[in-house]
Amino acid sequence: MMLEQDTGLSLAIAQIVQRLKGSSLHSQLERQARGSLHKPEIKLESLKEDIKEFLKTSGWEKRLQNAVYSELNVFPSPCHPAAPPEHMKEPLVYMRKAQGSWEKRILKSLNSMCTELSIPLARKRPIGEQKELLNKWNEMGTDEPDLSLFRPVYAPKDFLEVLMNLRNPNYENGDQPSFKNHLGLIQVPLKVKDIPELRDYFSELGLNTGQLGIDDSTQVPPELFENEHVRVGQTVLTEQDSAAAQQYVRQGCPTALRAELWALILNISNQPEDVLYYEQLKSNVIQHDLLVDSLIYKDVKLTASNDDYYFVFEDYLYQVLLCFSRDTSVLEHFSYNSATPPKSYIRGKLGMEEYAVFYPPNGVIPFHGFSMYVAPLCFLYHEPSKLYQIFREMYVRFFFRLHSISSHPSGIVSLCLLFETLLQTHLPQLFYHLREIGAQPLRISFKWMVRAFSGYLATDQLLLLWDRILGYNSLEILAVLAAAVFAFRAVNLMEVTSLAAAEAVLADLSTLKVMPLLQIFLFATLT
Repeated sequence: MMLEQDTGLSLAIAQIVQRLKGSSLHSQLERQARGSLHKPEIKLESLKEDIKEFLKTSGWEKRLQNAVYSELNVFPSPCHPAAPPEHMKEPLVYMRKAQGSWEKRILKSLNSMCTELSIPLARKRPIGEQKELLNKWNEMGTDEPDLSLFRPVYAPKDFLEVLMNLRNPNYENGDQPSFKNHLGLIQVPLKVKDIPELRDYFSELGLNTGQLGIDDSTQVPPELFENEHVRVGQTVLTEQDSAAAQQYVRQGCPTALRAELWALILNISNQPEDVLYYEQLKSNVIQHDLLVDSLIYKDVKLTASNDDYYFVFEDYLYQVLLCFSRDTSVLEHFSYNSATPPKSYIRGKLGMEEYAVFYPPNGVIPFHGFSMYVAPLCFLYHEPSKLYQIFREMYVRFFFRLHSISSHPSGIVSLCLLFETLLQTHLPQLFYHLREIGAQPLRISFKWMVRAFSGYLATDQLLLLWDRILGYNSLEILAVLAAAVFAFRAVNLMEVTSLAAAEAVLADLSTLKVMPLLQIFLFATLT
């Protein structure tokens, strides 16, 4: 066993070293080490130790630690050396197959839209059009292109139908021993946490721990906790330690420190080369027009533009999402995402691999509500290249899991199952009542979870929730919150007699306070 652990560790180290070798941090470290050779404190006889000491005192060692920590957070630990690469994407064959056929459906929908509207997937913009777009780059929201013929490629409810039909073929006719009594819409046997495991996992949310987002904690006077918490937060920022920042935000972020703390956790420093990279993406947008651009426009118009909190950020959303669709560095995350980037072929060369290109270039086809992943971040970051990098990192760490089919504990299938299991186990009367009247709870909560509650909660509450996603490096809290909302409105929900009435009871979540709901649900009501 020990030997296996050692092999796993050395594999993980090799993988991280390999990945960091190609990074700009590696070349910066080399440059710093070379530059230090002229310093008087660097002696030839103790060269290696002296350079190490120099890198430590000048803050470069901390940057390297943060980069390693970031890699550990994002990339799964390496599989067995003999395991095929698709195992890292998704170990279960039936999940991979389901994801593959879902992708075919999405692509078919996209291609039929192309054909119906006689619009190419991509075209080079004429020079006049390029100039015009460049001039109005900061006010794209004033543009009113006719998008009436465009439709979202899919909406969350289409995706839910696919998840409801997932089955593990190893079980004959629902003959799943411990799973027979699961009466929810998700019918696949995955291991999800029960309440004792959730309490243990989210122990920092306990009733005796100070929290930001709770006004009347009995144990600690809120203002006392807040002042001390701000002081600790400032220390964490001074230290520039990603791991400490991640632990810290489990108790919530003070508003004034949130933008910097999130950037530290995500290891985003917005160096000059990052700004340059963003500018290159921008020039790609200006030069080429993609069909997905219209889908992005349409999505922003249908969602964020109509939202009381987010309509002011319309221009930012276009900039970030148009640049995101061109960003080929996003393709890297497909090594651990069950999805596969769609391919398109140069006209007349269908099926010839040497003429295949990923479409869109980042491999991600936006769906209805996609822009809501970016909108809340606009409250924190006002500099476009920084906003862009934070969103991209949030996407490749978390958000992709909300719209791909996988068995990962933070994947949408596990979240749905966790939500249904919590309700069925701890609020059985409510669960059965809603099921009987044809209002399966997941039909209501699915859209909240797919969007990570963006657009449903008030922004200050949403940011407190996302603090915990970053703090625990997990999306499981979304399912717990969804169940807590049902628990909170249980009395009213017991009265309803239809899906429409149940939806009406849960239509407005904008007055909810996230932290008390989570605390009461996890630590107070369930024994």
